[in-house]
Amino acid sequence: MTDRRWRTVAALGSAQTLAWASSYYLPAMLAAPMARELGVATPTAFAAFSLALVVSALLGPLAGRAIDRWGGRPVLLGTNLVFAAGLGLLAAAQGPLGLFAAWVVIGIAMGCGLYEAAFSALVRLYGPDSRNAITGITLIAGFASTVGWPLTTLLELQFGWRGACLTWAALHLLVGLPMNAALPGVTSARWRPAAGTAKARPPNSDSMPDESPPGASNRRAALLLAATFAIVWFVSTAMAAHLPRLLQACGVGLAAAVAISALVGPAQVAGRLLEFGVLRHLHPLLSARLAMLAHPVGAIALLMAGAPLAPLFAVLHGAGNGILTIAKGTLPLALFGPVGYGARQGLLMAPSRFAQALAPVLFGLCLDRWGAGALWVSTALGLAAFGLLMLLRHRPPEG
Repeated sequence: MTDRRWRTVAALGSAQTLAWASSYYLPAMLAAPMARELGVATPTAFAAFSLALVVSALLGPLAGRAIDRWGGRPVLLGTNLVFAAGLGLLAAAQGPLGLFAAWVVIGIAMGCGLYEAAFSALVRLYGPDSRNAITGITLIAGFASTVGWPLTTLLELQFGWRGACLTWAALHLLVGLPMNAALPGVTSARWRPAAGTAKARPPNSDSMPDESPPGASNRRAALLLAATFAIVWFVSTAMAAHLPRLLQACGVGLAAAVAISALVGPAQVAGRLLEFGVLRHLHPLLSARLAMLAHPVGAIALLMAGAPLAPLFAVLHGAGNGILTIAKGTLPLALFGPVGYGARQGLLMAPSRFAQALAPVLFGLCLDRWGAGALWVSTALGLAAFGLLMLLRHRPPEG
């Protein structure tokens, strides 16, 4: 990548780290103190977060169409303002109504300002030559939980949960806005949708098609991909919510379960480095198929051998999840091309947001009923998603 593209990736990746840390990773640290002070149960605080995920699912296609038309900079700049407003409302909440209203506003920002929007912004700028840039921002933002959880905890200890929310709101205004403002506008884009799709692609463009093939096969591929992503993010969110408890059900002690769960973050980054260094020479569909098997293989090993293989499971799950995070940006680009990428990305990921909203509750029920046996549920889902990927061709035929 050129120096200018690296600067764009660095700015967008850092802005994404802030966005994820102050939204998706916030409830894990603040839900309990928030619930205590507002006089609600902790599950109610998580239910408000689930509502934010639903709102984000509904707004994703609209945000994608806006990015297709105007580019990522104005949309992402707007989300910094909305994130700040939502976090400010959360800090001011005095009861359940204020809590849910604040998370609705944060959900609006999430629907327009997380990975799907960032990927769409990159594709609007660089067209079919966006794979390395997409990988780059996930490498940086892969540390969102590593940065966000300790910082949120420190802020909560020093200033309370309301002070923590206000600090994150200020960071969106003081840090996030300048970072997203540094993104090139569409007038600087190397790729123009209206310039025709027969233009020569730049070198190392990963053999991605330049336009979306029409027809029934294209719709079939989109449905398969949407279902695959919904399964992937159901499992990913279930593990994020319940992994320490799941490991304890497999015979791991509490302290060890927490330590082993901490391996997931570095493993995700390692998986993304593998994608950047080795797997980028493969079609994204092939690397996604390999990554999809990581969780089932690790889960079966843990179920068969017990606690000693818990670290292996955490590393395999994390690495596979890291590669699949990139795949949700690169696979639609590879299969359908850059034309209308933003709107399509919003539609493809909408079922995933609903799945994420349901995952903590549904997998928690499985864990309550079957203990370690709940891993068979996530294993079966992972294998089903692998089967769906096997039904996809490298490029859908003309319909």
